[in-house]
Amino acid sequence: MSTPLDHRRGTGSGRQTQGVPGWLVALLAVASGMTVANLYYAQPLLSSLSDVFGISEATAGTLITLTQIGYVLGMIFLVPLGDRLEKRNLVSVLLIVTTAALVVAGLAPNFPVLLIAALISGATSVVAQILVPFAASLAPDHARGRVVGRVMSGLLTGILLSRTLSSLVSDVAGWRVVFLGSAALMAVLTVALRVALPDHAPTTSVPYHHVLRSTARLVRTHPALVRRGLYQAAMFGAFSAFWTTVSFVLTGPRFHYSPVGVGVFALVGAAGAAVAPFAGHWADRGLTRPMTGAAFVVAALAFVLAGLGGHSIVLIALAAILVDMAVQATLILGQHTIYALDPGARARLNSAFIAMFFVGGAAGSQLGSTVYHAGGWAALSVLGAVLPLAALVYWAFEPRSPRPAPAAETRD
Repeated sequence: MSTPLDHRRGTGSGRQTQGVPGWLVALLAVASGMTVANLYYAQPLLSSLSDVFGISEATAGTLITLTQIGYVLGMIFLVPLGDRLEKRNLVSVLLIVTTAALVVAGLAPNFPVLLIAALISGATSVVAQILVPFAASLAPDHARGRVVGRVMSGLLTGILLSRTLSSLVSDVAGWRVVFLGSAALMAVLTVALRVALPDHAPTTSVPYHHVLRSTARLVRTHPALVRRGLYQAAMFGAFSAFWTTVSFVLTGPRFHYSPVGVGVFALVGAAGAAVAPFAGHWADRGLTRPMTGAAFVVAALAFVLAGLGGHSIVLIALAAILVDMAVQATLILGQHTIYALDPGARARLNSAFIAMFFVGGAAGSQLGSTVYHAGGWAALSVLGAVLPLAALVYWAFEPRSPRPAPAAETRD
């Protein structure tokens, strides 16, 4: 099946000398945001689910845990297939499974069925992490950072807006419509991507178990991959700690926000996605190292503001924007770095990178909740500042390499 890009690029070449059309970059950004949002729709619904199924809120919280476990499993076992299989077909199959799982979730007669559906939809929602290296492969070397930055801005926006959308839809139409509505969106997205994406041949033909083994080997042989993964684990840990606990502050005695109000507050954080194109431009200009250090400093200062602004919604909102900007910047700078390590293994590199920092995010969420309930918002702010500062110390000892020319790919 021919697509609008086929006449401009050889299938499977991994390059497009004339650049990626703006409409395709926009579609990939929207697709990334829509699929990753499936991981977060349930977070504002836990109280409703607890009442509907007659379970405790702690039990309802296992829905989030299983969704995240599914995502990690998908990162480990499905994303590396992006190098082994034709990417358009792989994306189509995964989205079809995601659609079916979300329909089951929306119609779930009991909580165990909902858990199984969440596990499956979480695993197959890794489509976003197949599309990002896909975009990197389509882009020419001199513009790869900017293209990845635009796609990643859609992904972060999806994360931040998912809670708001879920809160508003469930308040108007009920929690089941959240899942069924997302299923409808996934069905439309499947057709759109099937038509729009160019054919992209596999970059390796080795058996599947060798692909998994080679992913582990990439971690051992590329120190920059591990370093960028640890950087992002610290930053995503701080990000998760903030967004997991800020709802407790906003709904507490200081601000008295409703759940919908908390969802609307999340719109503030979406402004952080605006930094994505700039981060991609910095990467293309060879500024990966200095801007990474600057992002660590900005994140730490954001938590200082958050701590000082415990009684000021303006300062907390400003902190939210700065945290999201810093995390988005280091993510794009990191992906630009790892995609330059091995053009034939970008899906596997991305799999290892995302899995590493996702573990940091899960740990940050759990640790943030524990610290907040033990010491309040001030203690959480200290934790949030310590994580990027620890990354900054690690960054200070990063091996230096000659700064590349502006149009070249950069490596740490």
